[in-house]
Amino acid sequence: MRVVIAEDNALLREGLVLLLTSAGHEVAAVASTGPEILPTLLEHRPDAAVLDVRMPPGFRDEGLRAALEARARVPGLPVLVLSQYVEESYAAELLGGGASGVGYLLKDRVGRVDEFLEALDRVAGGGTALDPEVVTELLTRRRDSPLDSLTPREREVLKLMAEGHDNTTIAQSLVVTERAVSKHIGNVFLKLGLPPSDSGHRRVLAVLAYLNGR
Repeated sequence: MRVVIAEDNALLREGLVLLLTSAGHEVAAVASTGPEILPTLLEHRPDAAVLDVRMPPGFRDEGLRAALEARARVPGLPVLVLSQYVEESYAAELLGGGASGVGYLLKDRVGRVDEFLEALDRVAGGGTALDPEVVTELLTRRRDSPLDSLTPREREVLKLMAEGHDNTTIAQSLVVTERAVSKHIGNVFLKLGLPPSDSGHRRVLAVLAYLNGR
C-alpha cells in the first residue's frame, strides 16, 4: 500500500513512517504543513492518506480541509484522519462528505499498532474506521431520538458497527452467535427507520449518516 503522511510533529511523523514501512507499506511522501498536503496528495495519488487534523500554520483544521478538498478532486481517496481529542464537528464533516474510505482516530490509537494498521487497511479498502471514543460521543450527544429506543445490547452492536467491525467480529466481541448479531442489526435498522441490510460497510455509513443528522 502506498501512503502519504501529513503530520507536523516530527517524532510522530517519523514513528508513522517506521511503523508503516515495517508493516510492508510504502510511504510515498510526507507533509509537515497544511499548504503542503493537497499538492502532495494530488501528485502521488496514494492508496491511503494519514492526516493530522490540526496542522501549521494555523493549527485549526488545515489537515481536515485538505482531506476534504483532496477527496473532492480524487473521489474515493481513502483518508485516515488523526486527532488529539474528540472533535465531533470534524468527524461529522468528514463523514458527511461521503464516508466510504474514511477513518477518524485519536492519536493514542496509533500506539496500539495492530488496531491502527487494521483501521488503515479497512479505510484503504473503502470501509470506515471510527475511534471507539468518537462513536461514543456521537451516540451519547444525540438526545430525544430513536436511539433512545434501542436496548443496551442493540446500542453495543450499533457502536461496534460504527467502528467498522463485521458480524463475525461483533459476535466474538459480545460472545454471542452471528445469528444473534444479525437479529440485533435488523432491530437497530428497524428502530432507526433504516432499511434492514447486511451489505458490508454501507450499513455503517447509513447509521452514521443518521447519527449526524444528514
